[in-house]
Amino acid sequence: MAKKHDRVLGRRAFLASGAAFLSAPALAQTDGTTEVERDIDETVVRNISSFRALDWRPYFSNTNNGAILVDVTSRALHYWSEDQSLYKLYPSSVPLTDDLTRRGRTKVVRKVEGPSWAPTPAMKKRNPEWPDYVPPGPDNPLGTHALYLSWTYYRIHGTHDTRKIGRRSSNGCIGLYNEHIAELFAMAKVGTQVLLI
Repeated sequence: MAKKHDRVLGRRAFLASGAAFLSAPALAQTDGTTEVERDIDETVVRNISSFRALDWRPYFSNTNNGAILVDVTSRALHYWSEDQSLYKLYPSSVPLTDDLTRRGRTKVVRKVEGPSWAPTPAMKKRNPEWPDYVPPGPDNPLGTHALYLSWTYYRIHGTHDTRKIGRRSSNGCIGLYNEHIAELFAMAKVGTQVLLI
């Protein structure tokens, strides 16, 4: 009888320790979930705890022309259609540092499918080995589509390097998976409001 009791306790102890082990990642999400990653090959601590649906009202007075909210901390882009019938939430890449991060209100001023890319003067100064121009295609850092903002050099664009999404990895722009930017590109229009927080 004692052996059966020990075996039941052993099974219970095993199950309890397994449950504690499985719950550990949920606890880990609250500590150190956002950090600057400099090397794209580094191990990444994802910030999934902040990746949640939001209401547009705290951020915009209306949704005229649609509204895009980029939350740099949670690395998420939110989109609301003008009539509020559509809401989309996308993971994004964000600027590497606070110096490269611009916050505030802007708007979409141009839409380009198959964008070309040229480094900004500041980027070229930091990285003189970079090319002066990259045509549209698989080597282009802007991916398949780009929404140009009223701020000079700032874009919401796609990326062919999917490792960048969910990370601090850009020189100022907001990056999305190519399939997500294609979807957003079809919904957003010139004049869509944009807020970076």
